[in-house]
Amino acid sequence: MGYPRDVYGKSALMLAAGAAAVLASSQAQAQTRKFDVPAQAAATGIPQFGKQADLQILAPQAAVQGKRVNAVRGTFTVAEGLSRLLDGANLTIVSNDGRTAVLGQKGSVQLASTAPVAIPQQSEPIGDTIEEPAAVEEVVVTGFRASLGSALNIKKRTSGVVDVIKAEDIADFPDANLAESIQRVPGVSIARDAGEGRQITVRGLGPQFTRVRINGVEGQSTASGTDSSGGANRNRSFDFNVFASELFNSITVRKTASASTEEGSLGATVDLQTGRPFDYKGATLVVSAQQGYNDLSESWDPRFALLASNTWADGKLGALVSVAYTERNLLEEGHGSGGWLNGTEVGGFSPASTFTQASSASVFTPRFPRYGRLTHDQKRLGVTTSLQFRPDEKTLVTADFLYSDFKATRTENWLEALSFARNAAQGGRPEIIVRDGVVNSKGDMVYGLFDDVDVESETRFDKLDTKYTQGTFTVEHRFSDRFKVTGLVGFSKSDFDNPIQTTVILNRENADGFSYDYRNNAKLPAMNFGFDVTDPLAYNFGAARSEIRLRPQGVTNTIQTAQLDGDYELNDTFRLKAGVNLKKYEFDSWALARVNESVVPTLPAGVTLASLTNLVSGFGKNLGGSGYPTNWAAPDLNAFAKLFDIYSGTGLFELSGASNANARGNIRSVEEKDTAAYVQLDFNSDRFAWPIRGDVGVRYVKTEQSSTGYQLVAGAAQQATVDRDYEDVLPALNLTAEVTPDFLLRFGAAKVMTRPNLGSLTPGGSLSVVGVFSVSSGNPYLDPIRATTYDLSAEWYFAKDALLSVGLFYKDIDSYIQTQRISQTFAASGLPTSLLDGLAGVSANDTFLFSKPVNTEGGPLKGIEISYQQPFSFLPGPLRHTGAIFNVTIVDSKIDYISSRSATGFVQNDLVGLSKNAFNATLYYEDSKFSARVSGAYRDKYLTAVPSGTSTNDIDGVRDTFTVDASASYQINKRLKVTFEGLNLTDAFNEQYTDSVRDSIYVYSHTGRQYNFGLRYSF
Repeated sequence: MGYPRDVYGKSALMLAAGAAAVLASSQAQAQTRKFDVPAQAAATGIPQFGKQADLQILAPQAAVQGKRVNAVRGTFTVAEGLSRLLDGANLTIVSNDGRTAVLGQKGSVQLASTAPVAIPQQSEPIGDTIEEPAAVEEVVVTGFRASLGSALNIKKRTSGVVDVIKAEDIADFPDANLAESIQRVPGVSIARDAGEGRQITVRGLGPQFTRVRINGVEGQSTASGTDSSGGANRNRSFDFNVFASELFNSITVRKTASASTEEGSLGATVDLQTGRPFDYKGATLVVSAQQGYNDLSESWDPRFALLASNTWADGKLGALVSVAYTERNLLEEGHGSGGWLNGTEVGGFSPASTFTQASSASVFTPRFPRYGRLTHDQKRLGVTTSLQFRPDEKTLVTADFLYSDFKATRTENWLEALSFARNAAQGGRPEIIVRDGVVNSKGDMVYGLFDDVDVESETRFDKLDTKYTQGTFTVEHRFSDRFKVTGLVGFSKSDFDNPIQTTVILNRENADGFSYDYRNNAKLPAMNFGFDVTDPLAYNFGAARSEIRLRPQGVTNTIQTAQLDGDYELNDTFRLKAGVNLKKYEFDSWALARVNESVVPTLPAGVTLASLTNLVSGFGKNLGGSGYPTNWAAPDLNAFAKLFDIYSGTGLFELSGASNANARGNIRSVEEKDTAAYVQLDFNSDRFAWPIRGDVGVRYVKTEQSSTGYQLVAGAAQQATVDRDYEDVLPALNLTAEVTPDFLLRFGAAKVMTRPNLGSLTPGGSLSVVGVFSVSSGNPYLDPIRATTYDLSAEWYFAKDALLSVGLFYKDIDSYIQTQRISQTFAASGLPTSLLDGLAGVSANDTFLFSKPVNTEGGPLKGIEISYQQPFSFLPGPLRHTGAIFNVTIVDSKIDYISSRSATGFVQNDLVGLSKNAFNATLYYEDSKFSARVSGAYRDKYLTAVPSGTSTNDIDGVRDTFTVDASASYQINKRLKVTFEGLNLTDAFNEQYTDSVRDSIYVYSHTGRQYNFGLRYSF
């Protein structure tokens, strides 16, 4: 956003009395001069530069206090030299007429000062004396365009490959969701849950490869998700949807490693920064309010944010508090196949089938075709506080606190044909008679007519709560102009609680005339269930295969950190950094469940399902397709809870933990103690053909790991703990060459590591007979995933706030962790068959999917990023207020996966989570009153499992997505702004598939479009 013309006019009158000399001065500005100014405190460096430039420089006392400026050595124009001097100092040039330059602090730019700290050191002043203004006038630089320029300035001055996103205004981030903001960064893609960004992938590496720090302390934020989006997070991934974006004012994505940066990332280190009082000028108060509307749920939901900040004692003491609150009520509707099984799996179809082709090993049918509605009700509260104290120029003390409470309920209603996935003992597939069918050229049975199909109406209810708490205390003291020490202590705790996870299932056994038909729509089949699905009395409860599941669970992650860093300027070229970091990480997962979930009470005399059900109605809005039910009877969980007292914890509904196979796998813990030390040499020299800057160093880290889980010994669960430790030496180099002041070449190389996923480290295991029969075990002796990375990029800042860059990256992944999966009968596994005792309808001859994580060789990952950003200020008329941002990322990586279905024991495929192509594009318009932009984000298809986690298919994956968002605002006056946001304007669907050849549908669902209307008022 530009400054108003009257401000420019007043400033010119105040700052220069000799206007007739401006032309001559500008010609002098364009002439090159030889500079020799070392890096030093701003209070001395600015006058020294001014003397060599024959330029009088004025700046507010508060703006330069405690700041440092860069070395300027070599031949430059005055403008180029001044820009290099101030780069990274959080100072900006307010005006420069060639004779006098006025500086101000970025963000809040003061146009004049009653106490200028920098006077050119010469015997006689240049030009006339500057009269001090009667009052200080202030302009706040805000807006999308200003945030882009600020982010580019930070990127330009760093030594590594870094991308930055800045807040457009106080407590006003570019997107309502943090993950959706980060996806604008080249190389970043996101995965969504409940219609909003949850986790990120960087350069093809999944969320477990990215470390996230908040205010300098590593955080581990965990939440729940739908089964199709990964369920509850029990790994190292960070769930961004826990936080409201208004709490943060910047995001930094570090794609190359430095010795001083904490280890643990192969993809990127993401730094989230909340607001601090010294970020703002004096008293600040901002309030915003929005109402959101979703066109699928047809609900209106509030969003509110407030930030208050002030400084006292001449800027030595400051305090800030911010609050953000959001509600979301939305629906998610769609179809799921549950995967696809061949005709021989789960015992095959009934021999009485007249369409015998269905029983072929080369013909595939859906595992449990179904339609479903998920109702999400979310409330998100976030609070930050920050206190800062600067007793003198040399010392800064900061205390930050963050609290977030993400409460949600999720109700799932499913109408499904589950017997396609069940064995003979459960009355499943071997009883189904296939009357007719059509098989396409790829082997999918796209149409089928069946008798004796078990149909279920299922309702699941989850009560969810994630509380995230973090505190950070930082002290920075400069003992001299050359030596600085920074100390940090902090903690973070993410407490995810799922106290209610209840499922009730009603049955219609042996329904005749069931059919599905994908011929007209491969994503949304027409389905006829063979009876009136809206009639509660058409279902049974209390017979075989009715279920009541109770599965409360939770996860707690705690991180405690202490860090001490020293920074010593050896000379004008070299700066030595060294530090130590101590971190304790605790992961604790718990779970309870019923022992036998298929044992349920019978209905009391006189009670029918008419009083225990409600009607799911209006299903299918904007879904497309046809021939599916729009209404069906579903279990009413409150009615069942009242009738049977299912939460009593006694009798049939007694819950147990480690002794229960349904819960045991989620009862585990991991404790890590990480001790790290580093030494790093930063350099900045103008003595070569090109100015060179960068850092080189090495980091040493020792990881002490203790994993606890449950193993079965003689049929009884016994707790087992495995201790181990390992060490890593991680060298790193970052190099930046300034070919010209606006053209940079960067190179980076480092050894990096990511610790194994927490779910993989348990010494115990779990057994499940819900859905896919499976046995999963952990491996506490897993080694980290290690890699050597290389980056080479060129950046051309060809105009103000403009960038064209090309970056190449290569990661040699030395070791990898993958899941070894084997399908075999339980009897063939060697495990005691007594583990199956008490599990109705399950025998040792049933086929189970056995899985265990193991270390394997990795493989190369290579890619290219191209980024373009430019405001079109050179265009005529209103077009000068437009601009564009575009980036594209192309990545490729192949890994050899363990596969029992391959003759060699291995199969090669893409890295799980890797999208080969991704791009983001934004067009914007912004003037002093009106701002608008539209953004598009594309992510190519990617794999989620190799081989499939549900069947004999070779892969599971997610199809490509393209989302479009838009926003606009109008500044009514200098304090009041009207805002609008449109999210997911194309109503992009979540499309998941299975098998690389057949490309069969797995999940197809949508959440609708979101529109937010709001007001924003600032004091």
